Amino acid sequence: MIPAAFEYVRASSVDEALALLAEHGEDAKLLAGGHSLLPLMKLRLAVPSVLIDVGRLRELSFVDERDDHIAVGALTRHHDLDVSPVLRREVPLLSAAAHSIGDPQVRHRGTLGGSLAHADPASDLPAVALATRATLVVRGPAGERVIEADDFFRGFLETALEPGEILAEVRFPKLASAGWSFQKFTRRAQDWAIVGVAAVRNGTAGVALVNMGSTPVRAAAVEQALASGASVDEAASLAAEGTDPPGDLHAGPDFRAHLARVLVRRALEEASR
Repeated sequence: MIPAAFEYVRASSVDEALALLAEHGEDAKLLAGGHSLLPLMKLRLAVPSVLIDVGRLRELSFVDERDDHIAVGALTRHHDLDVSPVLRREVPLLSAAAHSIGDPQVRHRGTLGGSLAHADPASDLPAVALATRATLVVRGPAGERVIEADDFFRGFLETALEPGEILAEVRFPKLASAGWSFQKFTRRAQDWAIVGVAAVRNGTAGVALVNMGSTPVRAAAVEQALASGASVDEAASLAAEGTDPPGDLHAGPDFRAHLARVLVRRALEEASR
């Protein structure tokens, strides 16, 4: 449980972080809150030669209300997502999901961008990004580009981020008038979700699942059924379609599929009130 030796560098700006990434190449890793990366390093599943600490870049920690969306800096911490009045009013699903993560110490260290860039299918916030149809703003050597959440998660712990790029901002549509729900089944309080569901109903439906595959996954069959006029029960019965739930010591694939159907039904019922 001791990481391999590495060099530590603290970046003082995004431009400096990008320059350091360019200098050290694919052997370098960005360090924000560290809750995802450091355990992997202790298990030697990640062995970066250089850690570039971006955790103190205030320019990437913000919640800004803009014309048709809320822009959230990648280094905005879970606690700040939870207590932001703007997010509680305009994207309450994000605040609720952030509040459900770990304990106060975790929420004061973990960051939105770290959670999305790590792309753990058991994390809560990637499902929120999918359900709300968020867009992610990435900065790199070629400039800035915008990626739809649906196109960001590519595989297990793999995203559309290219070498040398940094996730800078996440844009959430304003959803003050939408119904929403975040459901999560855990073995113990503050644990990772065995299965979770993020749901939004705003004319159309956005439903995404936690821990039901090798990537954060949209419940496409549920969304299509609702768009075709299916009832909540009918749509929820399709929650596991197109997914590949993992099996582990805590739950097998069949149990996770059952949980997905139950939690999606609860989420849609709550979001429909």
